[in-house]
Amino acid sequence: MDAVPRTANLRQSLDHAGYYPELVADVLDVAVGGEDVVAHLVHPETTFDASEVRRHVTVLVLTPTRLIMAHVDDHPADRDNPSTSASATTESVPLRAVHTVALTHVVAVPERHRAGAVPSELTLAIGWGGVQRIDVEPATCGDPACDAEHGLTGSVTPDDVVVRVSARAEGKDAVRAAVGFARALSAATAR
Repeated sequence: MDAVPRTANLRQSLDHAGYYPELVADVLDVAVGGEDVVAHLVHPETTFDASEVRRHVTVLVLTPTRLIMAHVDDHPADRDNPSTSASATTESVPLRAVHTVALTHVVAVPERHRAGAVPSELTLAIGWGGVQRIDVEPATCGDPACDAEHGLTGSVTPDDVVVRVSARAEGKDAVRAAVGFARALSAATAR
């Protein structure tokens, strides 16, 4: 498949997601910079909290040399900003800089799993060292009667991008698309 249909497929996926497709296509055009699109994943999400509904989209684009991530959030109008707005951020990572491509496949009724079947959920975590999460907690010595101060212990976890796609929420085609993108990214970073 050549680059023109792949670029057209990306645009169709943006239109299908329906989340500011013109804006997302525009920021991706700048980030891709004329390179061929090898593979893509468009993942729209809606989140709910006590006071509002927020929409956002994460788009991953694989080119022959880079992984490009775009993330677009909307912001509702408020007292200080009388109209809605959106922020669109892109990040371009050379493929040689991608350290990890971690995949978690969730499979219902694993004893009935057949080769090639779509998992019920796929979590794709990609690490390149741009963002790390630090979790710190009080250290203990293991003695339940000990009340001494043992300092802190913790862990540093890469947290560049994590995308979770669920067949129940987004449909099997969305999971299938995520698996396809993960396969292409895994192959590209193995070179």
